Amino acid sequence: MGDDGAVIDHFGRQTVLSTDLLIEGIHFDLMYTPLKHLGYKSVIANISDIYAMNATPTQILLSIAISNKFSVEALDEFYAGIYAACDKYDVDLVGGDTTTSQRGFVISITAIGEVAPDMYVKRDGAKVNDLVCVSGDLGGAFLGLTILEREKKIFEETGAQPDLENRAYIVGRLLKPEARKDVIEYFAEHKITPTSMMDISDGLSSEMLHICKQSNVGCVLYEDKLPLNEDSKDFAYKLELDPTACALSGGEDYELLFTVSQADHEKIAANNGLSIIGYITEAEKGKTFITRGGNKHELVAQGWNHLK
Repeated sequence: MGDDGAVIDHFGRQTVLSTDLLIEGIHFDLMYTPLKHLGYKSVIANISDIYAMNATPTQILLSIAISNKFSVEALDEFYAGIYAACDKYDVDLVGGDTTTSQRGFVISITAIGEVAPDMYVKRDGAKVNDLVCVSGDLGGAFLGLTILEREKKIFEETGAQPDLENRAYIVGRLLKPEARKDVIEYFAEHKITPTSMMDISDGLSSEMLHICKQSNVGCVLYEDKLPLNEDSKDFAYKLELDPTACALSGGEDYELLFTVSQADHEKIAANNGLSIIGYITEAEKGKTFITRGGNKHELVAQGWNHLK
């Protein structure tokens, strides 16, 4: 327990298992989440955990509980999203269950994956002087949620139709994320084995602290190294938000946070989709965030907490 997936050694083959529960009103809002997008994202959220173990997802099990407010046509839309994601990532839907819910929509997905013997990557392997890296860019999904929640509130108060300000990128980051299959393929192609890894579902700072705790290490992260999309930055500034805070604490980006040996520096730097954002230190040196101005702050987790 404690990693993105459980690893089972079964006659020499290693199987990776992970499961997620998505609850209407907690994890998604159907007022602005199309059911097809919800189906797609439900798969992505689960297989991202398999990729975060340096494994390849192969099958999923899907169970849902639905209330009588959902029509057959609505469920067809949801399953269209499920099948679209399965098709894109070459994953088979092999079973599950359907039952009645007295209120709301509940989704449970178990993802199954495979990994070569002893090639899986956990959260507890980060070593002093390792490089801290992330894929893609950060904070976009949080900003997508911000604009959708804003427009929902306006609609409820005035009835005005939503104005998403042509912010297709950040809205897409929330409603239709992608899993980083390409990064795992890059690792295999270039013989890179991360020393630790997890996906960013609850926010960069929160995930970094998980790795530090389970690896018994500290870290130094640099603000000017954080990968930020220009659309995300522009909208954050418009809302008078700090893009750095969005990158550190925003969740649901489903990018990969990982550490590698310094020997892999050139291989990581050669990929424009990967960013080196810091390094691992001894535990007693703490977890430090260095701003563009050179000020040092303790890295604090302010992302999603599942129990609050």
